[in-house]
Amino acid sequence: MSVWHGRSRRKPTGGKYHPHRKRRKYERGRPPTMTKIGSVKREVIRVRGGNIKVRLYRIDYANVYDPGSGKYVKARIIRVLENPANPHYVQKGVITKGAVLETEVGRALVTSRPGQHGVVNARLLT
Repeated sequence: MSVWHGRSRRKPTGGKYHPHRKRRKYERGRPPTMTKIGSVKREVIRVRGGNIKVRLYRIDYANVYDPGSGKYVKARIIRVLENPANPHYVQKGVITKGAVLETEVGRALVTSRPGQHGVVNARLLT
């Protein structure tokens, strides 16, 4: 079963909307990527308008920006420390934007969207 991003068929009161048409292809969605730590696994997807998204399923390195020196370092990801998107993502090791990672160079905040950008960029926390 696919993900559908159209309007619900129920009103807030519980009554039914009577749809004037069926579901459309442009209302489809995709399941979440759930990027985890491991050997790199990517998939390139064509999206609406001929654009592309790079789905990132597993990765073991992050591009960590050090604000003190102004440089980027490629650092190995050790584990996910916290994730405000969902507390269960910490136990599962899911990386999303806003997650705090433990890396070789220290704690880092993820600034990219791994499931759509295909890369993990992060900023070093003090």
